[in-house]
Amino acid sequence: MKKKKLGVILASVLAAGTLLSACSSKDSGTSEQSGKSGEAYEIKWYTIGTPQKDTEKVFTEVNKYTKEKINATVKMTQIDWGDWDQKSQVMINSGESFDIIFTNGTSYVQNAQKGAFMEIDDLLEKEGKELKEVINPDLLEGNKVDGKLYGIPANKEVARQDVYTFNKRLVDKYKFDLTKVKTLQDLEPMLKTIKENESGVTPIATFKAPVRFDYVFNNEMPFAFPFEGETDKVINPFETDTAMEQFKTMHEYYKAGYLKEDAATSKDSWPMDVENWFVRMGGSQPYADLLWSRSAKYEVVSVPAEEPTIINDSVSGSIQAISATSKNPEKAMEFLALLNTDPYLRNLVDKGIEGTHYKKNDDGTIEDLPARIDGYNMPSYSLGNHFILDLYKEDPKDKWEKFQEFNASAVRAPSLGFKFNSDPVRSELASITNISKEFYPALATGSVNPEEYLPKFNKKLEEAGVDKVLKEIQKQFDEWKSSQK
Repeated sequence: MKKKKLGVILASVLAAGTLLSACSSKDSGTSEQSGKSGEAYEIKWYTIGTPQKDTEKVFTEVNKYTKEKINATVKMTQIDWGDWDQKSQVMINSGESFDIIFTNGTSYVQNAQKGAFMEIDDLLEKEGKELKEVINPDLLEGNKVDGKLYGIPANKEVARQDVYTFNKRLVDKYKFDLTKVKTLQDLEPMLKTIKENESGVTPIATFKAPVRFDYVFNNEMPFAFPFEGETDKVINPFETDTAMEQFKTMHEYYKAGYLKEDAATSKDSWPMDVENWFVRMGGSQPYADLLWSRSAKYEVVSVPAEEPTIINDSVSGSIQAISATSKNPEKAMEFLALLNTDPYLRNLVDKGIEGTHYKKNDDGTIEDLPARIDGYNMPSYSLGNHFILDLYKEDPKDKWEKFQEFNASAVRAPSLGFKFNSDPVRSELASITNISKEFYPALATGSVNPEEYLPKFNKKLEEAGVDKVLKEIQKQFDEWKSSQK
């Protein structure tokens, strides 16, 4: 099976290289490929999200505009959330010819490293030069892989900031002082009150104990850089006193009944519109409480669990990459530049047709019409530049200014821009991933005693080769760091 998979990937890369050569050839400029004369070039774009019934109607309008502006049309295909990872990767591995694809996180890095995505630095200097004026430099620099850029990141919040979010009705009822909440341990008096007085409410909507480090993969894996002290040294964070302290606190909360008994294995997503929880934890952005309250139909209020920090995950959450199989990467870049700089096109792709899917008020704000909710409800974060989107009627007038301030206030993580090539330790990582899935959820939800299980976790990690992986990460990080000077 492994040989077959490798063969498919190699075939994809070889096919991509052939197409790249063809695209760069001086003699290969047919009217279909050039898009500069004759018939408009059709851009094939795959992106994430539930397919919408009005997509064809909206893109009829999109294509009138893009044909006039760049002599290109766009065929956008959405792949549903649950199918995205598998179907998009099969498409990439098979060498299918298309132009643009949504990507993010580890998937972006791995596909860039294996040649599935096109290096776009030259395209950015030519067909996409206006993008450099609007996209936050941290997004462009943070998404370079081995010194090259392979996709256009959505210009939005750059930093990650986890927050504790509370049901405001319960905060007000018991007169809790949220200004005192700085750490996980500060929640205890409130959790106790809710447990004793609110029988229908679970004090903690399941979240994992925050163990704050700059993780190379994710916070379930034992590879991270500290935010303080030796920030250039990769460590196993689960060997630190911080991890033990946080896991012990969660275990105390679990024993006290502040979490559900099946917290480690539960698939409950704790939807906001069900008022059966007191506190939860998650990533935030400016005015997030207004959005969450609007969605929940009751008020929520949040306090920071950490300062805003720019990490690799926060800059790579939404990227549009140009496929190495694209027959016209120049035209694909022209479209991405237009999508991210032209307010009319950006709002059309995101919100649909004015008068059909939304209405515009005299002050320039917008309101959704039933047709948008029913027929064209798109995931805004995945589509491009947020700062040229129209504001909703209920949005604060300074919404985008607050986003800019949030980004400017953020701290850069030690490993921002570092992309690890896992090929030399692939077998070790496979074993470590399985061990982490076995131990981490139980430890992080407090379901087991960390004084007993954390040493077992670390022992199994050691047997699986965690030190070898740490050594390889450090080696690559040092090489990357020296190349930045």
